[in-house]
Amino acid sequence: MPAEVIDRPNPQPLPSRIPDEVLALSVKLDKTKLDHETSQSLDEFRRAANYIAAAMIFLQDNVLLERDLTFDDIKPRLLGHWGTCPGLTLVYSHLNLLVSKHNVDMLFVVGPGHGAPAILATLWIEGSMEKFYPQYARTKEGLHNLITGFSTPKGLPSHINSETPGSIHEGGELGYALSVAFGAVMDHPDLVVACVVGDGEAESGPTATAWHAAKYIDPAESGAVIPIVHVNGFKISERTIYGCMDDKEMVALFTGYGYQCRFVEDLESIDADMGASMEWALQEIRHIQHAARSGKPLLKPRWPVLILRTPKGWSGPKKVHGEFVEGSFHSHQVPLMAAKSDKGELKDLQSWLMSYKPRELFKKDGTVTEHMLRIVPRDEKKLGQRKETYDSYQTLKVPDWRKFGVKQGTQASCMKTIGDLLDQVLVDNPHTMRIFSPDELVSNKLDAVFDHTGRNFQWDEFSNARGGRVIEILSEHTCQGFLQGYTLTGRTGLFPSYESFLGIVHTMMVQYSKFCKMGRETGWRKDVPSVNYLETSTWTRQEHNGFSHQNPSFIGAVLNLKPTAARVYFPPDANCFLSTIAHCLRSKNYVNLMVGSKQPQPVFLSVDDADAHCKAGGSTWKFASTDDGLAPDVVLVGIGAELTFEVVAAASMLRKLAPHLRVRVVNVTDLMILGLEGTHPHSLSHVDFDALFTADKPIHFNYHGYANELKGLLFGRPRLDRVSIESYREEGSTTTPFDMMLRNCVSRYHVAEAAVKGAAESNEQVRLDMHLLLSGIRHEVQKCHESIMATGKDAEGTYDTPEF
Repeated sequence: MPAEVIDRPNPQPLPSRIPDEVLALSVKLDKTKLDHETSQSLDEFRRAANYIAAAMIFLQDNVLLERDLTFDDIKPRLLGHWGTCPGLTLVYSHLNLLVSKHNVDMLFVVGPGHGAPAILATLWIEGSMEKFYPQYARTKEGLHNLITGFSTPKGLPSHINSETPGSIHEGGELGYALSVAFGAVMDHPDLVVACVVGDGEAESGPTATAWHAAKYIDPAESGAVIPIVHVNGFKISERTIYGCMDDKEMVALFTGYGYQCRFVEDLESIDADMGASMEWALQEIRHIQHAARSGKPLLKPRWPVLILRTPKGWSGPKKVHGEFVEGSFHSHQVPLMAAKSDKGELKDLQSWLMSYKPRELFKKDGTVTEHMLRIVPRDEKKLGQRKETYDSYQTLKVPDWRKFGVKQGTQASCMKTIGDLLDQVLVDNPHTMRIFSPDELVSNKLDAVFDHTGRNFQWDEFSNARGGRVIEILSEHTCQGFLQGYTLTGRTGLFPSYESFLGIVHTMMVQYSKFCKMGRETGWRKDVPSVNYLETSTWTRQEHNGFSHQNPSFIGAVLNLKPTAARVYFPPDANCFLSTIAHCLRSKNYVNLMVGSKQPQPVFLSVDDADAHCKAGGSTWKFASTDDGLAPDVVLVGIGAELTFEVVAAASMLRKLAPHLRVRVVNVTDLMILGLEGTHPHSLSHVDFDALFTADKPIHFNYHGYANELKGLLFGRPRLDRVSIESYREEGSTTTPFDMMLRNCVSRYHVAEAAVKGAAESNEQVRLDMHLLLSGIRHEVQKCHESIMATGKDAEGTYDTPEF
């Protein structure tokens, strides 16, 4: 059976076994009847929006039905989603009313992103489309362009994205709307974000956790979210979980989450019901905020949530070919799929569109009646024209990183070192910088950030109402959603994490990057801060947690982004990391990934050397090279802190083992310089590449990530037959740090072996001794392995700074 068979439209949930007394926890309101003018304006606005939304899916001509429809008026490909649209236009009309009455600063985040027809229609009516797109002016021609271009190569896409005015959320992948909404209100005390969560989206794991986001909102310093759960009962081909939960189950669920639950479900008086519910929600928010801002915060406040129950595809065709459409999954996408070839469906389409009485709504010139515009706010308050959504970048004050520099020749943890800088950044930017992280900051040795701030967990008596700048929640999805909402409304965030678990937000990061790519192409969306990922507790030092914690795959995810966005850095020591993170925090429009060690590492470069090295993206380390790297037999390249340490250790070892072998040691800190000339803004020219790596000598890369990532970057470079790569081989366990190097063939011994093999191609003396040298090296590998197995620890001195 391809889809569920239902015997009636809009079936109600079966009764639960929960006691009826639970319903006392839901909010009951007197539904004050709206005045005639307001009711008429809401009705006309909604009818016009529903008409346009439906027309967008079907019509390529005759958009105002000035004559009977013909097959030629129907688009050749019918694309779009109707089912969620009537609910969205209902919500939008009432948000307009709320903003107009109370002068609210409001954004609208739409979880059902496939409801783009509804949002584009409302944006056209209010005039936001023509502000950003003159071709969609509020004229007959502009309406024609909007309707006929929708979901075609010449028009706007089928889902909400950054081309949609007012949006801060890519509407393709479900699950993230709620956390994005909460991220947007942080440090925006006057902002209210209305967020619609579809009942299909509500089944996703990220949404389930995001309901806890309210527990991280301090009402003294931040705005508020009005969550609106749209329960229309159906997904693509079956009922939803929420659609099968009765009121008692819903009240119990959301009361447990910490909300007051208000049902909006009186279809006969939906405007009075929705209007009263919106007013109540705003009053509750103001009450909670007033208490907090008066110095008497409510502990565990119960924030409002609206549960909107309306039929899927409401006001659309009731039945088609004997099957229920309105109030069923058949209305999810295109209710009349054969309208271009079936006379009956074409007739049904005309009847459907005419049911909105378009001649009452649109004048002959295509403009809408003045009456429906009475509920529309003035321009700067319109949901589609809020500057927070497209022009809100706030410059971050980043201190001079040199002041935090570490003395060359010592050892220091990169994370501890940058923790001091981040602490100062938070002090200098008390309302425009936040850290979003799973419960790992202390483990990742970034606890210096707590020197002058704390965590912002409002339900914890030990962090409540203290203005903490750090949010730790053990949900990578929620951290990412917070980060996106915060960043797209102009502020800067940092997402530190264990390396192995950043991959959880891979697709979210990709969706965000798509949003930003298209946003840059609009021409009207301005700069946004970069999103900044800090990846530590890497596979190289997760030997105590084992194989599950050894996973560098997020690097490849970032590399696959457009070159205008992707930035991947592997600072080799504390000073380089200071330089890198300061740069990333100042940057705009990028997806920055910084990968580094939390354990003490040698500080190879002085502050000045680190500055020059990071600007270049990579350089020869003369101190570890033979004769400063001149005329080498082989080039050894370290990418990643621990992997670079092993390269330097190998170079030191080779000084004694094979003094006649000439080595050039190179460190690459900006991975993007390796890409083929012209493929990335940072990629080296062929001339520069050969200057750094030589034109003809063997090159051995000791790389932190997966080898295929490096191969992809290098592809197209000439003479790649001279390149060898060792990297993470997906080998690991609960073992010692150096055993991880051995298991993945990236230890100093493996680097030395590659150096000998490479040098032997041009150095006769090395070739003469190659077998002897390789035998000795392999013997040392076996001895190390046996020692580790016997003692359970690495040999003394393994991580001493190499000497030259």
